[in-house]
This record gives sequence, structure tokens and C-alpha cells, in this order.
Amino acid sequence: MSAAGGGSLSRDELRAFCLEFNAVTEEFPFNPETSVFKVVGKVFLLAALDAEPLKVSLKCEPDEAIRLRAAHPEIVPGWHLNKRHWNTVTVAGLPTRMVRELIEDSYDLVVAGLPKAERLRLDRP
Repeated sequence: MSAAGGGSLSRDELRAFCLEFNAVTEEFPFNPETSVFKVVGKVFLLAALDAEPLKVSLKCEPDEAIRLRAAHPEIVPGWHLNKRHWNTVTVAGLPTRMVRELIEDSYDLVVAGLPKAERLRLDRP
């Protein structure tokens, strides 16, 4: 695995990391090349895992999305998504730790929107 702060996640590491979260499924609703990771049926990450460079689309709080885009050229408004709530991230340009944090933030944002019973079942009140 890459160093905690440097390097970049491989597609296999990215997939494994996403699948570590509670109640996550990987689906292919659009085409066989686009992985869609969902928690309780709600999307938190989309990626063409075989693409070069590897890019992921992640949910983000609107103010944080703007701040991240301004600070990192690797982060742009979500491609074919609601640009207020989604960013597309070029994984190779960012430290592994940051990419993992962005993925976890996306997961947590989606979980926060779930009914309370689902959140408690996921152990994320």
C-alpha cells in the first residue's frame, strides 16, 4: 500500500477502501466500466476504475467543494453531476491520505442524509 501521506491509490486499493465501509455495494448501472459505490442504495462515489488517469466523483458540502477546487487543480466540479454537490478528483495528483479523507467525507455526507434508523444501523449517528 502507498505511504500514508504520499503516493496515490491504485484502482484496487480504491475499490477495497470503498468496500470497507458499512453497507456498501459496488454496482454498474451505467456501463461495465463505471463503478458506482452506494451505501443503502445512495451513491457516494463513481469511477471508471480502468481509466488513466484514475478519477473519482465524490459528494461534497458546497462550500468545501469550492474551497477544494480553489486549492487543488486536481479537483474540479463533478463531471455530469450536480456541480454544487459533487467534485471530480484526479487521484494521482493528491496524497493518498487526502483521497481517503475525501472518500470518507462523501460516504459520511450520504449517510447523514439517510433516515435515523439506517444511520444507527450503520453505527454512524
